[in-house]
Amino acid sequence: MEIEGRDFMNTPPLKTVRFGGNVVATLAKFKQDAQIINWLQEFRNCVTQLSKDHEQLIYVVLRLPWLGRSPAVVEEYLAFLSNLVSAQTVYLRACLKMVVSNFTPSEFLSVCVDILITQYDLPRNFDQCHQALQLIARYVPSTSRFLMPILTENFPFVQKSSRTLECYVHNLLRVAVYIPSLRRDVLELIISRMLKLDVSASRGEIEEVEENAVQQEMKGEQEEEGLFDMDEDVCSVKSSPAGTNVMVHPVAERLDTLMVVLLAFIKDMCHVNGCLDVEQTKDLYKDLVCVFDKLILPTHASCHVQYALFYLCSFRLALAEAFLEHLWRLLQSPSHPAVLRQSAAGYMGITPSVLLNIQNTVRACLDLLVPWLHLYIDSQDSGSRAYCDITLHGPFYNACQAVFYTLIFRHRSILEGDMKKGLAYLQGLNLERIVMCQLNPLKVCLPAVTNMFAAITRKYQLVFCYTIIERNSRHVLPVVRSSVGGDCVSTNTNPLDSFFPFDPYVLKRSSKLIEPLYQVWEEPCSDADEDDFLRGETPETKGVMGMTPGSYESHLHSPSSTPSFNIFKWNIK
Repeated sequence: MEIEGRDFMNTPPLKTVRFGGNVVATLAKFKQDAQIINWLQEFRNCVTQLSKDHEQLIYVVLRLPWLGRSPAVVEEYLAFLSNLVSAQTVYLRACLKMVVSNFTPSEFLSVCVDILITQYDLPRNFDQCHQALQLIARYVPSTSRFLMPILTENFPFVQKSSRTLECYVHNLLRVAVYIPSLRRDVLELIISRMLKLDVSASRGEIEEVEENAVQQEMKGEQEEEGLFDMDEDVCSVKSSPAGTNVMVHPVAERLDTLMVVLLAFIKDMCHVNGCLDVEQTKDLYKDLVCVFDKLILPTHASCHVQYALFYLCSFRLALAEAFLEHLWRLLQSPSHPAVLRQSAAGYMGITPSVLLNIQNTVRACLDLLVPWLHLYIDSQDSGSRAYCDITLHGPFYNACQAVFYTLIFRHRSILEGDMKKGLAYLQGLNLERIVMCQLNPLKVCLPAVTNMFAAITRKYQLVFCYTIIERNSRHVLPVVRSSVGGDCVSTNTNPLDSFFPFDPYVLKRSSKLIEPLYQVWEEPCSDADEDDFLRGETPETKGVMGMTPGSYESHLHSPSSTPSFNIFKWNIK
């Protein structure tokens, strides 16, 4: 093709103009600290002229490799960021995105842990990122308003590596320390992602995978022993999944990693020099309760994330009492959806049952729940809805199950010391009226709970439940109302099955903080001097495992090591 007699395809340009040397020389300078400092200083001198028209140039500067460079480069880069956001707030989002993008290691580094530890100083890089954010927040007061959407957008997909998720969540929590106005939003973001992991792997599935891994490892060791027939002292035993803190189930491993970070944050925020800071603890409690109401309480089949609040309540009796009072307000408030009231009743019954440091609140909890049940029965006995229907009376049935569960776990603490007074207290609850009412709670409550409760109340002659249980067994439980109205239709799903929020904790590393606080289920006494009712009337162990902590005691492992590199510090100096 020729234009004006010149062949553009085969003719070199008439003039060649080159700025800054050739490409090779420019790339070499790109790696030199002195050259980067020189560029940054020149940009600082003309920062007021860098308007929106120069955004492509600014984006190139923001991508300069400043992290992990010499202190002089880092200092100059931070000074450039400060000048840029002060003079040209139009670039605030771009600067924030640049910093947040460095909250995780590259995919290569997150997988190659050895390289991560030996060749890259991630903690130092993270410190520099947070220094940059603090500087930006100091010069632009509205930083928090623009930062939170960026933190949300950049949250790694939950299927990313444990290391990637760990680093990002850790850095989010560090942001919450020096920008406290974002703490509740940050906790909400983190917990929402953790719940996605939690509900995608049931407790039973995790246990099955872990147990299969142990069995396969044992089988492999036996095959090796049979093949080589070597002396036991000579054979070297390979480390098995059961002997490590790493979980075989990939989702459980990610969740365990994040629970370690979250629980460490809670502990550090509530303690100063090893002593509980009451005011800081109260503030964090308020934030976590808000997140609990919004995310955890409505979530079906969450197994582990709720233990974050369980852990916080263990710090001080007043926190546990405040949490129970909060649940009580939710339960008795008709303005809240029935599903939330049902869930609140479940938490209210389980919390005093399994949390060791609130044994003294058991009676207080019963003194709230039981009178409420009697008042509810009074309001329904003479009405047209006085029949068994979980869609109509869901909160009532959950409150009943909460009372039964509490008595199963804590009846001994009520009776010990003064058996006569303890029995008088239990008799004063008038449990017989609750059991015998037309709403028939024994028909709706889970069989494991019902049978254990029946055995205990029979032993102490509080109420005889077995006639009702036998009658109920002849009928199918209707639990779901037809969408077109009319009679209830029978299903095989009982909504009360999901309301055991503090069933045994099976994550390995984070259980180090949970297990010491947990009330382990104690099997009923079977001495000849004791009544044999418990042994003969309780369901088989298989039926009780879903509700009793002791059923899983052998699967709780305390971690013996910490993450491979120390990034767990929150205060930025």
